[in-house]
This record gives sequence, C-alpha cells and structure tokens, in this order.
Amino acid sequence: MQVLVIGSGAREHALVWKLSQSHHVTQIYAAPGNPGMIPYAECLPLNVTQLTQLADFAERTHIDLTLVGPEVPLIAGIADIFRQRGLPIFGPGAMGASLEGSKAFAKQLMAEAGIPTAQYRTFTQAQAAFAYLEEHGVPVVVKADGNAAGKGAIVALDMETARDAVHQMMIERVFGEAGDVIVIEDYLQGDEISATVVCKGTHYLPLTLTQDHKRALDGDQGLNTGGMGAFTPLPFVDKSTEAQIYRTIVAATLQALKARRIDFSGVLYSNIMLTHCGPMVLEHNTRFGDPETQALMMLMQEDLVRVLEFADVLPVKRNTLWRPGYSVSITLASGGYPGTYRTGLPIKGIEEASRLADVQIFHAGTALQDGKLVTAGGRVLSVAAYGVTLQEAVTRAYEASSCISFEGMHYRRDIAHRGLQEM
Repeated sequence: MQVLVIGSGAREHALVWKLSQSHHVTQIYAAPGNPGMIPYAECLPLNVTQLTQLADFAERTHIDLTLVGPEVPLIAGIADIFRQRGLPIFGPGAMGASLEGSKAFAKQLMAEAGIPTAQYRTFTQAQAAFAYLEEHGVPVVVKADGNAAGKGAIVALDMETARDAVHQMMIERVFGEAGDVIVIEDYLQGDEISATVVCKGTHYLPLTLTQDHKRALDGDQGLNTGGMGAFTPLPFVDKSTEAQIYRTIVAATLQALKARRIDFSGVLYSNIMLTHCGPMVLEHNTRFGDPETQALMMLMQEDLVRVLEFADVLPVKRNTLWRPGYSVSITLASGGYPGTYRTGLPIKGIEEASRLADVQIFHAGTALQDGKLVTAGGRVLSVAAYGVTLQEAVTRAYEASSCISFEGMHYRRDIAHRGLQEM
C-alpha cells in the first residue's frame, strides 16, 4: 500500500510512525509533514487546505489510503472530493464533520436524540447572549460555534469572565467567523475524559479511553490549550461506566447521524464529563485527538492499517489491540503558549531523549533552519512513553522531557495525576 497522511503535527507524526511498522505499507507520503517524519515519509509541499491538489496527487500517485489528521480539511469537505473521484480516504464527509465544525449542530443533534449533554442556548446576537447570562447566572461554558483550534471554549466561573468571553467571540471576533454563532451551556463538574472509536456507519471499534490535560498550567490552571498531555488507559473508569459511554453516547450518536442520512465513517472522538448523573458529552470531534493519538499509538500493538480498515477486512479483536500497560504523552510548549510566543529557537537534546527505552519524540511545531532543528509553533514536541505501570510510563516521559531544551520551554509536571491517584 501507498499511504498519504495529511497534516503536520505530533498527531500525524505518531500516525506516520505507526503506519511505518505495518507490513501492508510500502510508501508513506505526508502533506505537508514535519522534520520528525522524514525518516518514515516523503514530505510534500502541499498545505492541508489545498484539497484539489491533494486529490490530484493521490490520483496521480495511485494512493491506496489517505488518512486525514486535522479537522480543517475534513470540515471543508476533503473526504467528499476524494470519494467523488473514487479515491480511498479515511474520514467523514463535510456533513459528518459538521458534528465538530458546528457546536450548535452537535448540540441540536444530541438534544433531539436524547444523548446526555449539558443544557444550552444558541445565540447569533451579542446583546441576547448578555441578557441570557444575566438571567441564567454562572458558572457556564461559552463556546464558539465554529472551529477554533481547540481554544474556542471558555469556562466562566464568574459573570465578568462570561461577559468577556461573549465580547471576545462576538464583538472582538477573536475566532473570526467561528464566533458568529455561540453556544452557552451549563457548567458540568467531574472527571473529563475522551472516548475514541473507529467507525463505519453504526459499526464501531472502541480504542482505549484517554484523559487529556487542556489547561496550560499544573493543577488545571491557566488558559485552555490544544492539549498539554494525555494518558491511557484510565484506571478510574470502571467497566460499567465504559459500557454506558458506548451505549448512551457513541452508539446513540452514530444512530442519530444515520437517522439524518449522514453516512459517517472515520473517527468519532468524544470529550465526556463523568458527572454524578453519569457520563455527559462536552463535545464531539471527527478525527483523532491530539495529544491522545500519541499515547494511543505508543500502546497499540495491532497493525494500524487493520485498525483503520476494521470494517472491510478480518475483524480486529479488541483484546489484541493493546500491549498490557500504560502510555503517556507530554507536550513541550513554547514560552507564552497558548498566547503569543517566539519561533525559530534552537532545540537541543532530542537525540539523547530518543535513546531512552520505550520513548518516542513526536514533532508538533518544528522546522529545519540552515540544517538545524528550531521551534515553529506553540506546541513544539510531544514526548510519549510506555510503561508496564502508569508510574513507569510517567517517569520515563518526564525523564525524556528533561533531556530536551529550547528557550522558554514549558510543560505541565502533573500529567496523569488523576490516574496515579488510583494506583
């Protein structure tokens, strides 16, 4: 097989790395890719938004499978373009991707299907949103309807923060068109986790549950980010709760999409809050998570091609998917992230970190400058590690992280703390 992976982050690097181990794969292309992928893939000068050019390349090169990493091309309809031209692609069409691309659409679908989620209201005018806040009170969560790169949800525990969130989204338009419509929903409390399934229609293959750490600082403080680290599996989620998640959320969502005549295939990746009333959906995503994918690929022992094509080939047994143990990923971020930050800073220590056992360094925002590796994004590297125990995986990940340095580098020191409490 020849495989094309679309994207340039640590998630895509992890997917490329795992695909390179497949006996089915002979050639991997990455568009645009990153320096970390060079040992495994040929990187192409194509942006993720160049949908027609990507389809032209896949057709010209006879690509057997295209795997889409980020949400932007999926929301823009890349899978529709590929399928119209008879090109194999993994990911939902634009209608299915609207489950992630529009918070209002997702909330309406869940409300109509009786899928457990927070009560909400949708607004197209700032004044109406301000009036609702005064009537409803806080705490609430204010969300930009459209795609805001994982930063469009603001938890407002006080009225000043809530009003400021509405002002930023609808008046200052810090997220552009994504904030033309906003959703204000009730604030849920509990453990936030993620459920990832590979699916085709209503048939799905569950991957292990994960927990991301969205806030920038230790103790879940600071601003929301694209994700500062993740771990899997989750020792604090029992089997009955897990079964409830798949029954009342995953299966119910796929059935609701089918009822709307939306042919959904690819990944359904749901952020869920474990409340005292049971699991409730915070939001749905329609692609692999980041940094969850890095942890999942470290733990996966099955051929990734078989996992992606589980509905078309021999069934994949869930108990053979994973090696026993735990995996952890830690995000090394630029100084100032998720706000403004500098780029072009030299990175040191990756070779030393990579020599450690059961450790992989995935590039998130890096570039080559005069032959040297430099920073090129807010999230720069993702350090992933495996361990027989969760403590072992955590220790390895932090040991590797301590080997790496660049000016202003910061990372959370408490990744997987919730899991370690249960051990």
